Amino acid sequence: MQFSDQGSKNDILYWSKRLYQKEMSPSTSGNVSLRTQKGILITTSGVCLNDMNEEDIVLIDYNGNLIEGNKKPSSEKIMHTEIYTKRDDINAIIHCHCPLITAFCVAGKSINKPILPDFALMYDKIPLIPYLCPSTIELAEAVGICFEKNNNVALLQNHGVVLGSDTLQNAFYQLEFLRAYVQTYFGAEVISSAKALSKKQVAEIRQLYIKK
Repeated sequence: MQFSDQGSKNDILYWSKRLYQKEMSPSTSGNVSLRTQKGILITTSGVCLNDMNEEDIVLIDYNGNLIEGNKKPSSEKIMHTEIYTKRDDINAIIHCHCPLITAFCVAGKSINKPILPDFALMYDKIPLIPYLCPSTIELAEAVGICFEKNNNVALLQNHGVVLGSDTLQNAFYQLEFLRAYVQTYFGAEVISSAKALSKKQVAEIRQLYIKK
């Protein structure tokens, strides 16, 4: 198993603040975690990601039990541990309620329109998991099943988005791209309509990427 080279509280603090400052995790919503050799570092419950300090990050095991720290881990800790258990290649997880992305969740729509070449390269579609109560085993298991099918990101109906990657940096960049996608989508819909690339155009993009 490969561990992230960003295994420190400082990395969680840095990328968590970026999330808040980019308006992707308003108020005290959202949580961030990182797999380390000792266990899982995760943000604590009820804290604004922009105002955290090292005491607001605790270490838990893969059953969600507290190993180090004296604060309560995020209530979504079960979802994080479930993803890590299902996917050895994922070392970093971001869960947030980015308003623009969550709009798709509230509308009950998966993201599946290849309106941008980058989207066509990275995704066929981003699945939508039907609503399940936040912070429950049922939601965690549904997310785990989704990630077990090699999805690295999932929309949670009427809730938010969860994304996993090898590092927090890459997780953040993917999330930032996803927000840019939905901004572009909504803008196109206001102007006229969001027109997708054709299957032929998508195939050409993917073939070009393979050649590189």
